[in-house]
Amino acid sequence: MAQRQLAVSYLVPILALMAAPALAAPFACPRTGGTFTFAQEANVNSLDEMTSGTISTHDVALNIYEELMTRDEKNQPILDLASAIEEGADHLSFRFTLRQGVTFHNGKKMTSADVLASFERYKRVGLLRSLFDVVSGWETADAEHFTIRLKEPSPTFIDQLSSFNSPVVIIPAEHRDDGPQALRPVGTGPWRIEEFTPGSQTVFRRHDAYAPNTAFEARNGYGGYKQACLDKVVFRVVTEPGARVAGLRTAELQGSEDVPTKALADLKADPNIVLIPLENWWIQIAVPNLSNPPTDNLEFRRAVQAVLDMDEIMDAATDGNYRLNVGFQYPYQASYTDAGKETYNVKDPAGAKRHLAASGYKGEPVVLLTSKDYPAMYNSALVMSEQMKSIGINAQLKVTDWPTSTQLAQKRDSGWNFYYTGWGTPTAIGALNVMQNLGSSYAMQMPRPGELDQDMLAAFRDMANLPDAAQRQDAFARMQRIALERVYAVPFGSLTKVQAVRANVKGYAPARIPRLSNIWLE
Repeated sequence: MAQRQLAVSYLVPILALMAAPALAAPFACPRTGGTFTFAQEANVNSLDEMTSGTISTHDVALNIYEELMTRDEKNQPILDLASAIEEGADHLSFRFTLRQGVTFHNGKKMTSADVLASFERYKRVGLLRSLFDVVSGWETADAEHFTIRLKEPSPTFIDQLSSFNSPVVIIPAEHRDDGPQALRPVGTGPWRIEEFTPGSQTVFRRHDAYAPNTAFEARNGYGGYKQACLDKVVFRVVTEPGARVAGLRTAELQGSEDVPTKALADLKADPNIVLIPLENWWIQIAVPNLSNPPTDNLEFRRAVQAVLDMDEIMDAATDGNYRLNVGFQYPYQASYTDAGKETYNVKDPAGAKRHLAASGYKGEPVVLLTSKDYPAMYNSALVMSEQMKSIGINAQLKVTDWPTSTQLAQKRDSGWNFYYTGWGTPTAIGALNVMQNLGSSYAMQMPRPGELDQDMLAAFRDMANLPDAAQRQDAFARMQRIALERVYAVPFGSLTKVQAVRANVKGYAPARIPRLSNIWLE
């Protein structure tokens, strides 16, 4: 897709932002109107993308908010609310020119004052605010320009800034002091909120004043030329897989985020339904609590790691629709490494018992925090608990809804030992983004605030700041090996997600997060 008026940085993978041959004309909706009802498999308790990394939040909020930069179809950085970017000759500044004619859903025109306020809020409460560790400050010369200044050159800064995993979304300046998970849902995107009922549904209406990005001719990843063809979109929380299948069949639902494996054969034979498989949807994973005994003990964590049978766990989690996967990237990604593979899928009960004895474990409860909203998470916890029990660990499941699970996971003193989740969006975006979960100064795996493993932190800094791409890849391999050897995370494998839409839904393309723009009903 074409894009114009962009200065190119030699430091970052910004070549994706350069102009491509123009198409004949911008996208125009073949048909407008109608309601699209989409089944979401997990509950949503907040639309505050700045302070949430959960995909259920992104599913909804990414259609409301926009960023200065986002990612294209190939996950490369592109401009979104910015029309141009210039890097300083000393590589210590980035000056953004803002797109003109952009309005918020409340009718207010977006200016650099809103961008500055958005960045200040993110620096205060943003989930991945370690992004700004290298930033010395920012400024607004006028209403159309916003400049970020760095303490030192950072070859990956733009890559991180364009991430849509807990992104720096642009909000009205008057919302800068909204608390964590309490951001008022007013953005610049093609859809505005009409209703948000946590645990039930979110209703969108077309943002009639939306100004498409004319540097493009079509939707491109999570940016590009976006149009709201539909009058209304309903994101309905449907946690029961059978209910999602039934809704698709009766046309009560026009789309579904997830179709259970056991229903695929029948749905494939239905001419009114189109199945959309997405391989490598996420890495199914368990995260240990390093602050709470006995998972604060490395020998105990190694005992758990050694006893696990990943095939058994992933088969139960996905009904067989999975691949074993070492580490935190997928084999098709250029940054993939199998560093630390000797710790993965060991299936060694005798060795596990030796580690358990060395840990001094006395049979105290080990709490596995999981959610039935995502069956893959619940089933992986269920099987892992049985494998742990086989070597004498008193494993106990704590089952909540998804929003509660994620909230408890952020509180290391809330009585859990392993938290079950999927690392999907950051994994897909790239190695640096996923390793923020383990190596940034705000990583949840710290035993206590400020006590991050210094080897991990050094490796992460090398990933972010070394000038040579090969050096940064070596740092990633080093960091992954440390994470696996010290059991800071327990990756099981990667699962395949199958989405579905009714056959009269046109323009819907597979994506990690549903894109509501440029789709219509026939």
